[in-house]
Amino acid sequence: MPRYGMVVDLKKCIGCHSCVLACKSEHNAPSGILQTNVLEKELGKFPNCVRLFLPVLCNHCEKPTCVDVCPTDATYRRDDGVVMIDFGTCIGCGACVEHCPYHARVLVEDDRTLYPDGKTVFEKPVQEKIPAKVAVKCDLCYFRIEKGLDPACVEVCPTGARIFGDLSEQEGNLAKLVRDCKGWQMLPEKGTEPSVYYIG
Repeated sequence: MPRYGMVVDLKKCIGCHSCVLACKSEHNAPSGILQTNVLEKELGKFPNCVRLFLPVLCNHCEKPTCVDVCPTDATYRRDDGVVMIDFGTCIGCGACVEHCPYHARVLVEDDRTLYPDGKTVFEKPVQEKIPAKVAVKCDLCYFRIEKGLDPACVEVCPTGARIFGDLSEQEGNLAKLVRDCKGWQMLPEKGTEPSVYYIG
């Protein structure tokens, strides 16, 4: 059984937000809702300054606290490591939003989108319409990986900063990147064992 994860190469990220837009389009996410994001920070003083970009998403943890606190079992971890939310069971209580140490979840108060019929301007139907009063987050485009495709954010990244794969393959591309480039996880002290690694 695979254990899906992602490596984000910070040296390659140019802060173009293509990943953010691809994610919104793929899920027809409600207005104001981002399931992935790129944080930005400027360091230094003019004229010697640099802008840093940090792509963030659900970390699809091996020990997710969001699963433990969900009162309806709407949040669960699949055998392949993808952490999911069942919209039919989610009551929008916000417990998972409060307990995620990575702030990767958000509550949908209003499900209105630019494409209320569930289709984008390219007439692409979405996998599942996001209703109001539920929590949402990155789902690694599970419906794409089940077809052998990369998540939308990985596919559109112009610099290849996001790399998707199977962490359980010791000689696979992802495991080698983590090993050879000293990949690190966000907030390892939380003990959630994220499946998203950063290099650079």
